[in-house]
Amino acid sequence: MTELELLIVKSIIAILILMVVKLAANRAVNNILLKIDFDSKRKRITHRIINLFIILTLATVLAAIWNIDKTDLIVFLTSVVTVLGIAFFAQWSILSNITASLILFFNHPLKIGHYIRVMDKEFDVEGELQDVSFFFIYIKTEEGALITIPTSAVLNKTILTNATASKKFKRPDNK
Repeated sequence: MTELELLIVKSIIAILILMVVKLAANRAVNNILLKIDFDSKRKRITHRIINLFIILTLATVLAAIWNIDKTDLIVFLTSVVTVLGIAFFAQWSILSNITASLILFFNHPLKIGHYIRVMDKEFDVEGELQDVSFFFIYIKTEEGALITIPTSAVLNKTILTNATASKKFKRPDNK
């Protein structure tokens, strides 16, 4: 067996092992999240985070198998991090939206399917919460319109929640 064939076999074995780890991790997360009563959307986000870590682990293992020069790899990674840092500095709102979505995901009583009202000084947004992503929350109004609000803006507003749309909010000023 040539050296190239040996590297390919090692790479395939590493990929297969990480696929098994991914399946086991996803099953374990599903079992844990069923006990905690997470929504399916939150499960999907949790699976995405786990998949990201598995991909990073796979990239590290493959770099070790193929003997990629560490100095070249470090130069490449620092270049990527520098570009991302400049992009995040230029678009600070992106970073604040991602942070806000993580806060909403883990520490806020919002649940997909709940009827919510986002209180604003000029215009309240009211409807069923459809999704919470890294950048926006999606609210479907009674008229069927889908409204997106940046997650960082949601953290700065008062939010009223009801478990079902049958419990509509009554406006104090009868509007």
